Amino acid sequence: MQEIHTTADLITAAAGDPLIVWAGQGFAPGVRAWYDGSAVAVASPELSKRDRLAVAGPPAEVARLITSIDAGTSYRPFGDEDLIRELSDRVPGLEFSAAFGWMDTAEVPAVTTTAAWLDGDDGVEALLTEASPESYAWPGRSGVRRWAAISADDGELLSIAADAWSAPEIGFLAGVTTRAVARGKGLSQQVCGFGTAELVKRHGRAGLMVDRDNPAAIAVYHRLGYTYRRVAAAHY
Repeated sequence: MQEIHTTADLITAAAGDPLIVWAGQGFAPGVRAWYDGSAVAVASPELSKRDRLAVAGPPAEVARLITSIDAGTSYRPFGDEDLIRELSDRVPGLEFSAAFGWMDTAEVPAVTTTAAWLDGDDGVEALLTEASPESYAWPGRSGVRRWAAISADDGELLSIAADAWSAPEIGFLAGVTTRAVARGKGLSQQVCGFGTAELVKRHGRAGLMVDRDNPAAIAVYHRLGYTYRRVAAAHY
């Protein structure tokens, strides 16, 4: 087992896997990474609300790696669904939590929209409370940087998305929410298209996580150029 200290070495160890590179967060404070053979693991604190242990590689090698590192049991392994399911069978004390989707793109979508970055976050918390109280991204939460929004003529926020937990090499879109009375008008696609274009231009790639049981959202992201990947998480 060897510890990884730079993003360049992490990219090499993970063969450029966007999920692993995103978890590396440019080696922000507290982030650690290791490899053993073809297995790689990245411990990233408070990443999308959780202490996460992103993993990739052959199940036997990953199981050996995560049982030998000192990340701590607060870190939740996540990666490809088949890998996480097998790790849950192989690693003592590890239990499967949930399956969901990771999506990413390097395309700059062409969208016509009035979406723009907000100067602050006025109105964001009220909209989330009303329309998406389960959102991981909230104003003031660690890693949540800025909000894109489409607003009504009177300034009321109609649809929002956050630039949150972005890494230098891959931006991350979260907190996508549209007011109930404004749904069905394509506003989510517009605000996500704006956010995606901005993140790809800045970082070279954009990613997000999505509920696998939300086909409408997945379809929106597909139209914006994202590809879907089955992932999952486990916990100790």
